[in-house]
Amino acid sequence: MKTRTLAIALALTLAACGQADDTRAQDGVFADNRVVPGDVLSMKSSFAPVVRTAAPAVVNISARGVQQVRDPFWGIPGQRQTGSVGSGVIVRPDGVVVTNNHVIQGMQQIRVTLNDRREFNARVVLADERSDIAVLQLEGVNERLPTLNIDDREEQQIGDLVLAIGNPFGVGQTVTNGIISALNRTETGISDSGSFIQTDAAINPGNSGGALVDMDGDLIGINTAIFSRSGSSSGVGFAVPASMVKRVVDSAVGGATAVVRPWLGVKGDGVSAEIARSLDLDRPQGLVVTQVWPNGPGARAGLREGDVITAIDGAEINDQGGLNFRVGTRAPNDTVQVAVLRDGRARTLNARVQPLPGEAGIENATVIQAGGLSGAQVLPLNPALADRLGGDPFTSGVIVGRVAGNSYASRGVGVRAGDIIISVNDRPVTSPQQLANLPRGAQLLVERRGQRGVLVVR
Repeated sequence: MKTRTLAIALALTLAACGQADDTRAQDGVFADNRVVPGDVLSMKSSFAPVVRTAAPAVVNISARGVQQVRDPFWGIPGQRQTGSVGSGVIVRPDGVVVTNNHVIQGMQQIRVTLNDRREFNARVVLADERSDIAVLQLEGVNERLPTLNIDDREEQQIGDLVLAIGNPFGVGQTVTNGIISALNRTETGISDSGSFIQTDAAINPGNSGGALVDMDGDLIGINTAIFSRSGSSSGVGFAVPASMVKRVVDSAVGGATAVVRPWLGVKGDGVSAEIARSLDLDRPQGLVVTQVWPNGPGARAGLREGDVITAIDGAEINDQGGLNFRVGTRAPNDTVQVAVLRDGRARTLNARVQPLPGEAGIENATVIQAGGLSGAQVLPLNPALADRLGGDPFTSGVIVGRVAGNSYASRGVGVRAGDIIISVNDRPVTSPQQLANLPRGAQLLVERRGQRGVLVVR
């Protein structure tokens, strides 16, 4: 696991790292059946029974790969050996293992070591980069292996005791304990559709892909990332909730090669204190709908601009990431209950969530042959493609793929791969044909990494 320092001197550390911004929690409430230890004897109680149940299903993962490199002095191409160490969880007795995608991404050889020290080779069945979950199949399994039950009921509460089991620093299987510090952490920078369990159980490099278990010995999350100044645990760790883990596993064992995420077809902004006052709400809570996709699931269910979505299937919603997560854990064509406030009145709408419209493939890109953008490979955006590329499904325009390094598009205009061309001379762009034969002086409104600017054909 590597680390990357942020401006705030914190690092969001994965086994191969990312970055994070400030987070917000959609907090739960304490259940009446939670009991705080009341005496010294209670405090000395052991976690051993839970560990005996859960530990046999947690595995160590060692992955190896080959990276193509170029000699910095001579420019001669070559290869470099790469490696990764992490953890995983057996979730089916025939050897289906869940881990983090970043543990095995780009690796060609995966070796899995069980708690009893037996070793198996593994192959990737499905890798979902957006949730950072990968599903492996152990090879040569001829007996039933120990498993952990995936508890996706989401009955956890803030303050519940949890155990983190994994392989920190490659030293071997290790158990740490803590509590659930927060639920539904969104806008962490880990994923645009993530809603994470936060825990103070010690999680370190190598714990990635390991188990977060409750006191019943059930899997409630896959440990994924930490905030840290040093790269080691500072008591702020994040786990992918079991509901998303189960969604990826079900897709994998069902024969899918990718996780198909449905959408509600709405976009909105979180309710700030100022918005709450303007809407006469008693507190800032919910998502104000700002856009509704025509004839999308939300539109057909009756959602309108200005509605405040407060919950999906009873789970509180406070931002777009939380909405994306809740809908993304459902299968296409499932029906979800959407709690909304409209004109000060609460109501519930039933929406049938569906896959995003359009083709997500990039095989049919067009190469501009003449004009200011000659040498650029472009493709018209649609919601499915934008979502696949990690963008906003509501964005319209044409996205740039590869750009030849010596092309006029690169040298004369400054277009880069990933740019979204929104308009040319203030006219909206919807097809590659509109970008052919652009003359000198043409002005392109371009969105790059969320920022908009103008490029001029010179």
